[in-house]
Amino acid sequence: MTHIDEAPLSTEPEKTVAPVQGREKKLPTRDRATVITMVAIPLVLVVLLVWVPALLSVVLSFGKWNGFGDLDTIEWVGVQNYQDIFTIYPAFWPAVRHNLIWLAFLFVFPTVLGMLLAVVLDREMKGSRFYQTAFYMPVVLSLALIGFIWQLFYSRDQGLINDVFGSQVDWYGDPDINLWAVLVATAWRHTGYIMLIYLAGLKGVDASLREAAAVDGASEVKTFFHVIFPVMRPINMVVVVIVVIESLRAFDLVWVINKGRNGLEVIGALVAQNVIGEATRYGFGSALAVIMMLISSIFITLYLRTVFREERNR
Repeated sequence: MTHIDEAPLSTEPEKTVAPVQGREKKLPTRDRATVITMVAIPLVLVVLLVWVPALLSVVLSFGKWNGFGDLDTIEWVGVQNYQDIFTIYPAFWPAVRHNLIWLAFLFVFPTVLGMLLAVVLDREMKGSRFYQTAFYMPVVLSLALIGFIWQLFYSRDQGLINDVFGSQVDWYGDPDINLWAVLVATAWRHTGYIMLIYLAGLKGVDASLREAAAVDGASEVKTFFHVIFPVMRPINMVVVVIVVIESLRAFDLVWVINKGRNGLEVIGALVAQNVIGEATRYGFGSALAVIMMLISSIFITLYLRTVFREERNR
């Protein structure tokens, strides 16, 4: 009889090979090229159209150049442009005051009104879609076009306001009132923008918070200010940054009216007057632009710092 040796049965469990951790599936070459292209093209455009001009403005702000001749004709004067702006340039401090008035006005009136409209329209009242469209319609218009539209109201000879009240007020020409007239026109556009932002924020609020406040007997006003409004802190930060930037970039409307003169001096208009106006002082205008950029960067940095801090705390 032939004896066949049998292998002893192993009592140890079979070892399974664990999959390699951290190994990601590579994209196909075609998809990789598509992703690189989609990232590279916007990056190149941002660098060429935003960062390069911004850096050149910073460099040019330390020199004097009228735009004629080669770059070799630039006279480097250090911080003299900045000293002249803060000391002997008569239009700068009135422009700063007007920008601050612009900022305060946008905070007090259109921002509060936009928030109120958002709260009312959030109740899904009848015709709310129509009202949202009507209030948001001015946002899609440029500020230059809004200036022409409000000319129909403010015109001294043919304006609606003077026709109704039988007056002869030069709303755009009188330096004592033209700033306030322009701010009303700006508020007409800004209110719809703020309304849409807060309306989107209210849609994202957890409904259980309202229900809990109602169970505790809180009124709608207390519910909004003590429960809903604090929850929308990120939305509030966005609104703050938007209002600050809008107040600093005030340019189109005042430039259409009188090129930022006669009571409508703002920093943006001063930049244009020195760069593309009769003076053509590129270095001086660049210094004004750098000041605007620095002020905007402060608020943008605070906003980004707050956003990143909240992301880390989650």
